[in-house]
Amino acid sequence: MGIIQRGWDAVGAQYFDALVTDYTEEMTFIMLGQTDTLVGRQEFRSALNGLGTILPPSFEITELRQLEGKNEVVSIIEWKSDKISASQLSVLFKFEDDKINEERWFIDTEQWKNAF
Repeated sequence: MGIIQRGWDAVGAQYFDALVTDYTEEMTFIMLGQTDTLVGRQEFRSALNGLGTILPPSFEITELRQLEGKNEVVSIIEWKSDKISASQLSVLFKFEDDKINEERWFIDTEQWKNAF
């Protein structure tokens, strides 16, 4: 879906105000260990200001693929950073109408922690 690619482009350019307009007001963001949860577009937007501390140093997406389903998209992300030469993670986006209602990251939590 174009909305997902537009979102990754906005993250890369750090256009966070534009990014959050594609999310519902009541959206949920779930990350590391599936216990780190943000609820609401405002809380999500505030967290984006600290993106540099959330992502490993020199985090770079090297390849991005999308798998589309009914009302959901999975991004398969190849990435690298200062301490990790190559890895993969996936992100599930669930939709309500034409906006993202849930974003859930699936990562190797130990590898992610060691990337810092």
